[in-house]
Amino acid sequence: MRTFPFFFGVLSLMLSTHAFAISPPDIESLKQQVANTERAFAKTMADRDYAAFGTFIADDAIFFAGKRPIRGAEEVKKAWKGFYVEAAAPFSWTPETVEVLASGNLALSTGPVKDPEGKVTASFTSIWRMDAAGNWKIIFDKGNNACNCATP
Repeated sequence: MRTFPFFFGVLSLMLSTHAFAISPPDIESLKQQVANTERAFAKTMADRDYAAFGTFIADDAIFFAGKRPIRGAEEVKKAWKGFYVEAAAPFSWTPETVEVLASGNLALSTGPVKDPEGKVTASFTSIWRMDAAGNWKIIFDKGNNACNCATP
């Protein structure tokens, strides 16, 4: 009858060393998720879908535009509504670089912003956070004018 307690002892040891081993996030897969989310976010502009635009923005998001930051999803949506009024999109963007923290819950995406003719006029930098439901939401966004600077 000694094997029965021994079995539970071994089982307990196995559970304590293996059951709580959490594998690290698959960073490459998460980078692809963020890139796809950024593309879907940009598609709202191309499709002229203002309602869909708002679904990508975290409640506590901050977008940088002009001299003051725009705080909160409702203010961001108000500030961007004018970009969705005309039949043609005033600009487009696409991610070129995406990085995800080792924790797997924060990411950065950057890339060019183009005018309707396809000329690069700016670049963007966005910070994304994974929410409790596993969806990426934008928390920070900043555009910068394009620079025709010579690099050393």
